[in-house]
Amino acid sequence: MKMTDFFIAQLEREAPGTRRALERVPDGRNDWKPHEKSMPLGYLATLVATMPSWVVMMVEKDELDMRPAGGERYRPPELQTTKERLEAFDASVAKAREALKKTNDEHLLTPWRFLVGGHVASEQPRHVMLTDAVFSHLAHHRGQLTVYLRLNDATVPSIYGPSADEGRFD
Repeated sequence: MKMTDFFIAQLEREAPGTRRALERVPDGRNDWKPHEKSMPLGYLATLVATMPSWVVMMVEKDELDMRPAGGERYRPPELQTTKERLEAFDASVAKAREALKKTNDEHLLTPWRFLVGGHVASEQPRHVMLTDAVFSHLAHHRGQLTVYLRLNDATVPSIYGPSADEGRFD
């Protein structure tokens, strides 16, 4: 199996569960966080909604500097509503799918760098970065989001199996 086919299949497997989690984010709670050190619910939901677009960046660019010297610091979009986040998520998934269709395995073997202030924080082959910094990272933050949902009395969707709210067999 080609890596590009593997990543497209992974994207297609992860998208429905991620979308279901985003659908449950309550509007009007963007500033809510479970702890002072935690990220706010709105920021977390936007992060989850836009993470698939990172595939495009990792395929089409050679690096990202989160804080380029003399440049503007990377800032995610400010999405305020569940509707806006779902639209952004659907667009992110579509763009990621297209980027993967347009690339090839040889390109996914080339290095990609993540920089902070001009300093290399991570440099790995693109396929490793896609696995670690997109798909594993997305699963991590989506899991975090489901905890936020529970703490806000929203239903938690079934993702990899039943949740306490969906898909139970009892």
